[in-house]
Amino acid sequence: MNETNLSKRLTLVAEQIPPGSTIADIGSDHAYLPCYALKHGLITSAIAGEVNEGPFQSAVEQVRKLNYTDEISVRKGNGLQVLNKGEVDVITIAGMGGPLIVSILEHGREKLPGIKRLILQPNVAANQIRVWLEENNWILINEEIIEEDGVIYEILTADREGNSPYSEEKRNLELLLGPFLMEKRSDIFLKKWKSELTSWKEIVQQFEKAKQTNEVVEKKKQLLEKINEVEEVLKWQN
Repeated sequence: MNETNLSKRLTLVAEQIPPGSTIADIGSDHAYLPCYALKHGLITSAIAGEVNEGPFQSAVEQVRKLNYTDEISVRKGNGLQVLNKGEVDVITIAGMGGPLIVSILEHGREKLPGIKRLILQPNVAANQIRVWLEENNWILINEEIIEEDGVIYEILTADREGNSPYSEEKRNLELLLGPFLMEKRSDIFLKKWKSELTSWKEIVQQFEKAKQTNEVVEKKKQLLEKINEVEEVLKWQN
């Protein structure tokens, strides 16, 4: 992977960047994403943020090698601390767990005024990001799901304006599975949730073997309800 050929997941992230944007790529690693976006005319400038020394130095070297130092500022710092308010209009965060992405957004919320779009690629727990977006008045406008090297990834794109994609009757289920992904029901989506169902059913079996305290009974009941709901979604006809 380099600034010319990104991974499939980062290519999908890049495709969500509105042309002419200024972006902050948080956890930028080698700064491949902002370099790619600049090379392909998607952005006018970028900030590549990285908290760890090794990846930070790699990003510095990558930007220097391509003579992009005027357009891409590589900064070392934790999360959105690398930003000044109003410097960019799009934030990308890719390759982290959902809870960590939520923590970065939550702890950097004072930097979010003026941001028009969030493009977020969690490795796990995308549902926690959907909940945070909904609670903080961000509108989920698109979702993608892909499999790369045997790992399934989701890409969530949210804007400040638009209509909520969630329905009243299925809101909790849509927050879990993704309203756009539920509608598309791709083969990868089905594969992901069939695997999750298998894991959940194994947990139910463990609950059945455990001492039947009120807590165990309640957790088993809730999990069985979730299993039934997801199984119904997987049975839907396209």
